[in-house]
Amino acid sequence: MVDHAKDLPDLPPLLDQAILDPLLPRDTLLELCDAGRQEHVRAISTSLTQLPLLRDRLGGTDGGPVLIAVVGFPFGAIPVTLKKAEAEWAAAHGAQELDVFPDFQALANNDAGQFAEELALLCDLGLPLRVILDMARLNEEQLALAVEAAIDAGAVGVQSGNGFGPACHPDQIRQLKGLCRNRCAIKAAGGIHQLDLVLDLVEAGADLLGTSSAPQLLHSLRRPAG
Repeated sequence: MVDHAKDLPDLPPLLDQAILDPLLPRDTLLELCDAGRQEHVRAISTSLTQLPLLRDRLGGTDGGPVLIAVVGFPFGAIPVTLKKAEAEWAAAHGAQELDVFPDFQALANNDAGQFAEELALLCDLGLPLRVILDMARLNEEQLALAVEAAIDAGAVGVQSGNGFGPACHPDQIRQLKGLCRNRCAIKAAGGIHQLDLVLDLVEAGADLLGTSSAPQLLHSLRRPAG
């Protein structure tokens, strides 16, 4: 049995709380936002439609969780002009960081130039940007290209997955660590609901953890064993 309190690092600064479900009623959305703020999570990640409401709930950008907007959600399959417009709209409505779904079709067609140009255009907007990968589906060559393009474009980090499909595995984080070589941060995401997995991912090299269960994880950490 893992001694969570002993083995885990200070957890709230590592947690990006995902609030992305489009079926959440307004009251539930606000409750989740409040829970993340009360638990001092690093950030709250949300969709464009929910962004203004959560910006208003959190107040100004001084103190409290950072507010992240996801761009190109959920698969990045929109023209670059629309993706840029989404990012600009997010910035104008209080987003402080961007988690971006890149042009996977360009990657599938071996068009490294188009893939990289889109990321560079979005990074030029000036907000810290992470590139959301799909490690469960990308082959090794595609993954390596995506990581290099993200770093060259100026992304502050890459994210292991999009939250769809299987849970993030520590081996994926170790693979990203080898590709990134400490040139950008690594965010683990997907199926992170248990403290044992949190510990494994952090030990594997994750700098951040994206999860819809951030408050529950912190409650579990404080719960007496036995």
